[in-house]
Amino acid sequence: MRIGKIWRFIRGFLFSNTNREFLVFCFFLALSGVFWLSQTLSDTYEKEFAIPVSVIGIPKNAVLTSDETDTVKVTIRDKGITLLTYQYSDLFKKLNFDFKTFSHNNGKGNVTASDIQKVVYKQLNASSKIISIKPEKLEFYYNYGSKKRVPVRWSGRVIPEELYFISGVEYSPDSITIYAANEKLDSINMVYTESLNYANFRDTLVVNCQLAKMKGVKMVPDHIKVSFLTDVLTEERIEGIPVKGINMPEGKTLRTFPAKVAVSFVTGVSVYRNLRPEDFTVVADYRDLTKHPSEKCHIYLKNVPNGISRAHLETTLVDYLIESQEE
Repeated sequence: MRIGKIWRFIRGFLFSNTNREFLVFCFFLALSGVFWLSQTLSDTYEKEFAIPVSVIGIPKNAVLTSDETDTVKVTIRDKGITLLTYQYSDLFKKLNFDFKTFSHNNGKGNVTASDIQKVVYKQLNASSKIISIKPEKLEFYYNYGSKKRVPVRWSGRVIPEELYFISGVEYSPDSITIYAANEKLDSINMVYTESLNYANFRDTLVVNCQLAKMKGVKMVPDHIKVSFLTDVLTEERIEGIPVKGINMPEGKTLRTFPAKVAVSFVTGVSVYRNLRPEDFTVVADYRDLTKHPSEKCHIYLKNVPNGISRAHLETTLVDYLIESQEE
């Protein structure tokens, strides 16, 4: 009984005068959409497809030293319905190119655009036409195990906040293995990271980054971790640094007044805590005294420890006396 009432309600709703006109409208709208879609899919279009590629049959003793291109982009012209079929089906299979066929026994191989076209056309309908292929050729480099261990260094622009400086850089790992042709191996003594760009930091900065790619070179690993250690800049001075005479003739001794001097410099707080006067070298050159006799002699800051900048003596002229050892 209830089902009968529901059916009479639906029939009355659908076949009332107003709804009948609406249904007719929807029918013709759907019909026009079908005609439009049919016409559209019959027109000719161009569409780009990404097709996976691979080099196969690589000998066990050979190592690919370049980043293998894993896809090619092929632009195809055909009717819309055909292109739609390509897009939503598994028609395109991976393009495999045999190592032995395309290598040149000189550490390099390439697959030309015509070689790629031949393989792709085998997967297409007769009506389809290839318009372009990117890249136009596939290049690969290889060797038979030649390798070298080289250190890693960072490149780019890394600047901490004002009053801070980079007190040290740590790499993990600090060196990597590279594979390449022998002549290229001989020319590479160091590899660099991709360009790093960091600023306004004060704590230790740890960056996981890729290594800058080099054509025909395989890097293992191809990424590293770089840690930039920071410290607070401070302006300090150290006293009691002895003045030493250099290039003294045998039997002669140089005495200066004062015998010890002070050095001012800029460094990090942690570096300063470990500094001693013996870490600096201040000298007076006997040859200068003989060339330019004077009542006072010039003294020079010859050596400073690592991590020191803007180091300078608080005085550069001192009184002196040259004594013979017999005295």
